Amino acid sequence: MNSATAHDYAWIRTSRVFRHAMESGYTLTPIRGRTPGEALRAMGAEPRGTGEGTAGLIEADDAHRAEVDYDYWDESYVAGAFSTPGESGDWTLVLGFDGGLGIASTCVETLSVAHSTNGGKPIHLFHWFEDGELRTTFEDPSSRDGNTPDELVPLLREVGFPLTSEGEHDESAPDVDRKAAVLALAERLTGIRVTESLLQGATFELGLVPEQPAEEWTGVVIDMTDAHGEGLHREWTYEEIATASDRARAEAEAPHETGE
Repeated sequence: MNSATAHDYAWIRTSRVFRHAMESGYTLTPIRGRTPGEALRAMGAEPRGTGEGTAGLIEADDAHRAEVDYDYWDESYVAGAFSTPGESGDWTLVLGFDGGLGIASTCVETLSVAHSTNGGKPIHLFHWFEDGELRTTFEDPSSRDGNTPDELVPLLREVGFPLTSEGEHDESAPDVDRKAAVLALAERLTGIRVTESLLQGATFELGLVPEQPAEEWTGVVIDMTDAHGEGLHREWTYEEIATASDRARAEAEAPHETGE
């Protein structure tokens, strides 16, 4: 039985690769049931050859960013993928220094585990998918979401997260390196032990992942309570906001009468 804990990933705090990942923002995703090429194609990535180790991946991503027009915010990035053995066969490990955007949803029809950091803020996210279903997701492990938010509580406690048996924060438990604990949790779910030598020795299949289209918004909600306990809840639809914006623009552009 896999017994990985946060202690097994203490190496991340002295790793140049991991420091680069934390500073740049990254997403690391083991995927079962897809080859590296299939995973990159599912992400809509344009083939960019191969890269030797994380150095080759970083070099390719840096070369792409040097070509970007910084007058326009471009969230495209170069991702790397390679095969590695894990629980019940071979898996594909996808790594991208993507600012923590997260892997495209088209890649999660099968079992996959994704964890990410957005670089410097920081926001640290974890997602566990199975058969396309988001089973558990969290930033703070004591506040979980998904279709089975509590299923991983025993594993979360075993890898080192300070939780009670009910999944609440345990004030009496020792604190833990949460990123190391997340890596240990991912190993428990996939059987893949991520090491610096694994990443540095891999031959990555590279692909340029295009910027993902922004989701269309349908409205805005304001829900707030002031210091006196008075609440304000108001919803505006997209159509209402657009109409008000058009009216304000027309009033601003209308000719103003001047007095004699």
